[in-house]
Amino acid sequence: MGYMRERTTKPQRWLLILMCFAVCPVWAELTPEQQAAKEHGSILYRQFKAISAEPYLTIAAEAGDAESQFLLAEALRKNNRFMTPEAYRWLEASAEQDNSYAMIRLGRSGDGLCAVMGNCSEGTKTPEQWLAEALQLNEGGAAQGDPEAMYLMYKITLDREWLKKASEAGHALAQYWLAGYTEDGMGLYLWPGSRQEAVKKWYKASAEGGYPLSMKDYATILLIEKDYSGYRYWIEKVAETGYVSGVYEYSMMLIDPRYDGYKKDMVKGYGLLLLFLELEGGGFLNKETIEKELPQYAEKMTAEQLEQAREFAAEWKATHPPLSFFPQKLDPSDTLF
Repeated sequence: MGYMRERTTKPQRWLLILMCFAVCPVWAELTPEQQAAKEHGSILYRQFKAISAEPYLTIAAEAGDAESQFLLAEALRKNNRFMTPEAYRWLEASAEQDNSYAMIRLGRSGDGLCAVMGNCSEGTKTPEQWLAEALQLNEGGAAQGDPEAMYLMYKITLDREWLKKASEAGHALAQYWLAGYTEDGMGLYLWPGSRQEAVKKWYKASAEGGYPLSMKDYATILLIEKDYSGYRYWIEKVAETGYVSGVYEYSMMLIDPRYDGYKKDMVKGYGLLLLFLELEGGGFLNKETIEKELPQYAEKMTAEQLEQAREFAAEWKATHPPLSFFPQKLDPSDTLF
């Protein structure tokens, strides 16, 4: 229906110095080593390397970092394909530090894993209580116009009026979802083309707000409209964020410029493809896929060009964000377990 989408946020650091009675010994500011572990684990997680991310996220989670606790719980849940007791405990630890995303995840857990397992600790909250806490935590900010609080109110209540309010307040992720839902038929649009104009409006707003997936979708709209200069602009912008799909599209645009006004550059295009060799499974673009593509381009290049491409890849990696699939914390298709 309409334009293609890949739907698939910055980590919060909680600097609390308190004693913890659950899984973490102390809630405290991370040491440089713990911070480095958190950042590396987060990169791996966002590259769909959840198994590899676990030991690094564990270091920061055990130090009391709420964001790492949440990501570790998600990594454990996804690696095991169900909510494990360990994952549930890390979510509780994160939620106890007022991480709204952890509260919402716990609130969408049916009757709660610990109740099913019969090993709830004293004071464990029900899913309904976690959602109520998340609501209480965010309703004040939402009422005062805070875009993030408005978006969280949408996630808590599933009321799309909050999604609209967050979008109107400039929340890029909310705008992305509003564009998608509008494209799928949400809302009443009587005039021919008015629905698609609304879709374009919200993807554009979200792209300008810096959300990579919207940049890619907005570029696709411009391509369909034959606005090739606008398409090229946004593909370059999304590639600079490290979004896997955007980097790949940019590489193809350099290797095989199908549209007028773009100069072919095999060195840069091939160099960008080399970046994908660090993605081992988990996504639709990975090492195995790219290894099959590289030979067909390499045979058209000289040894000098191939060396230049490797140098370009190293420079790009040193000066740009890591490759990322930008998985969302609470994807609608992954809200319930």
